Parts: sequence; structure tokens; C-alpha cells
Amino acid sequence: MTEELIKPYGDTLNDGIVQLSFTLPVENGPRAKKAAEIYVSELNFEHISVACAEKVADDFTFFVVYARAIPVIDYANIQASEIKTEFMDFYAVNELIKTKANRRLNVVGATIGSDAHTVGIDAIMNMKGYNMDYGLERYPEMNAWNMGAQVTSEDLLKKVLETDADAILVSQTVTQKDAHIRNFTELMELLEAENVRHRFIVIAGGPRITHELAIELGYDAGFGPGTLPSHVASYIVTTFLKKKG
Repeated sequence: MTEELIKPYGDTLNDGIVQLSFTLPVENGPRAKKAAEIYVSELNFEHISVACAEKVADDFTFFVVYARAIPVIDYANIQASEIKTEFMDFYAVNELIKTKANRRLNVVGATIGSDAHTVGIDAIMNMKGYNMDYGLERYPEMNAWNMGAQVTSEDLLKKVLETDADAILVSQTVTQKDAHIRNFTELMELLEAENVRHRFIVIAGGPRITHELAIELGYDAGFGPGTLPSHVASYIVTTFLKKKG
């Protein structure tokens, strides 16, 4: 296999230039800027330049730093897990459900745990959708229930069983101290404990979610930033039809 050695691009190919931003618990000043330079050098960067240093609170300074990365990677050896589904538009999804599933599909979505953010689940579920792409509530061949935020795993499961759901959509925005991992894991453990995991297509979504992470947590798929409702709808119907055989 031919090597494909790469590193970050700034002004010229493979020059390694990157931009970093971070906050240090120190008061802004010459020592603080020097500390930022030294810290970035410890991260294996060189030719370091502090472009911005601003006080954000007493004894806290925010930095923007430009630097040159040293390592290179062989892109030819990179492998990634991806969702292997042909994404269809609103009309194609509905036509496929109508002609192949022979019934409307039931989908329940929620933001679980203490997370109060609904921007993610609303973008996929609400009728208006996101980025000129209709949400699942608008699909005539789907019944969609958006339970909103701060839903317990127990309440979500109750709704899922009540509606005889085909798919469960779970969103998490808050990621501090890996809260999203704990919440995703809690739901999966509940489904397994109740011996109903096999009955549903379970999808995870959020700003820190990748398909690879979702699979590791026991979910069928993971959708991150930039996901459109039609992407999720396409995955649901194609996966449902595969399970149906």
C-alpha cells in the first residue's frame, strides 16, 4: 500500500500550521503568555505564536495560539466506521415506506437525563426540521413523538412500549465529564435488562457523537453535527426493511 503522509495545512501543503484555543487558570500578563507558549510546546508543537490573550475572569485567561505540528500520519492506514445507508430525500423516504413497509413507522425521540437542551432532537423531529429539510413529524408515513428534554430512561421506555415504536432517537448535548456517555449507557442497560433491545432501532445523536462511539455503546447508529432529518429517516426505513427481511 502506498504511503499517504499528511499533516495540517496552513499556508502551504503539509506545513503543519494549526490554531489552538484554550483557557489557563492564570491572570493575564507576560507570565501567562509564556506559560501558554510552554504548554503548547509540551503538546509537540514548534514555532509557537500567541495571537490572542484575553482575561475572561479573575485568574483565568483565554488564549488563541498558532503553532507548527511536528507529527505526520499515514492516511493510507486510517480506517473509520461509517453509516452505510443511501440517503434519500423526504419524498423518496415516504414512497419507500408506503410501498415496502406497508404501514406507518413509529418513532419516539427524547433528550434523556438532566440535559435540558432540545436543539438537537427538535432539529430532527419537529415538523419544520433543519436547514430546509423537513423533520420527522412532517413525514406522512411516520408517526413521530418528540418527548423533549430531561426525560428519564424509564419514561422514554414507557412511551416506546406504549406507541409500539420501531425506532428510538436519543439526543445529548451536554458532554461535561462525559455525562452523555453515562446517559446513553443507562438507557441501553435498561433496554437490555427489560429484554427489549432487539425490538428497536436505537439511534444516538449529539455534537460529540460519532457512529463509531454509538456502536461501542450498543446503539445501531450515531449521528453527529450537520445531520439532516432525511439522513435519519433514510437510515430508519432502510434498517427497518432489512430487519423485516
